[in-house]
Amino acid sequence: MNADFEARKLVLATRRSALALAQSRAFARALEARAAGLAVEELHVVTSGDKDQTSRLQDIGGKGLFIKELEEALYAKTAHFAVHSIKDVPAHLAPGLVIACVPPREDPRDALIGRGGAKLADLAQGAKVGTSSLRRALCLKRARPDLVIEPLRGNVDTRLRKVDEGMYDAIVLAYAGLRRLGLEGRATDVLDPSVSLPAIGQGALGIECRGEDADVSEILAVMADAETWTCVAAERAVMRAVEGDCKTPVAAYAKRDGDRLVMEGLLAEQDGSRARSGTRSIPFPSDRAEAERVGRDLGEELLRS
Repeated sequence: MNADFEARKLVLATRRSALALAQSRAFARALEARAAGLAVEELHVVTSGDKDQTSRLQDIGGKGLFIKELEEALYAKTAHFAVHSIKDVPAHLAPGLVIACVPPREDPRDALIGRGGAKLADLAQGAKVGTSSLRRALCLKRARPDLVIEPLRGNVDTRLRKVDEGMYDAIVLAYAGLRRLGLEGRATDVLDPSVSLPAIGQGALGIECRGEDADVSEILAVMADAETWTCVAAERAVMRAVEGDCKTPVAAYAKRDGDRLVMEGLLAEQDGSRARSGTRSIPFPSDRAEAERVGRDLGEELLRS
């Protein structure tokens, strides 16, 4: 770290939800610990996705609604960087903005919260399960065709309350979010990727800044985790190849297995039909460009099949 960057203040843009604040603050504290003299301040932003807590995301513009106003703060230079759940970041970044780093990934799996401690296999025939994700709905129906899948919106506390109050027999959330909030004990079943293939980038953060701010990018880069970034780059290449958005049931999960990158992808039509999957296993890439090539190849295979 150059001496010029010491004793400096950076402003991060973050949503106001408990989960967004938890992950943003954890990142900020870790960054301050790595960059001597750096102070990080918060700019709280209410996004379009936060304002509408009832409509289905695919009906109102998709997950990009959770980052639009954060990116506007970057453009306006009221913030130096923004902390996103990278699964909410569209396949193509807004002009002039870059992902400066991807920190180490949290657990990428989905978690089921069942009433009375129920696991997926324990749910009664025709049980009502809440999820806002077409991908999760597809995976749940493949594992348990009898389940009734119902839309679910709201922050984590709201969703947990809905299952506690009996509106649903179970709900499915990202395990990473529960862990970041200290609520991992609420999970009654952590779903193996063979049952519920994780969303693209699930469990990972994407730290975004203006491309022209080379000094900010350099500061943020100390938090990058090369292995996570490589795996996420491969997954996001699948999303670009299939032109995926929240209307597309698409999943991809890449991980390091010894000296290899092992990856699985899943794609279906919006109604869940024509589900098809594919896998790749290659020597672990030496750069992200190679990871993106294998992800693009897998995505194109899914489109052709």
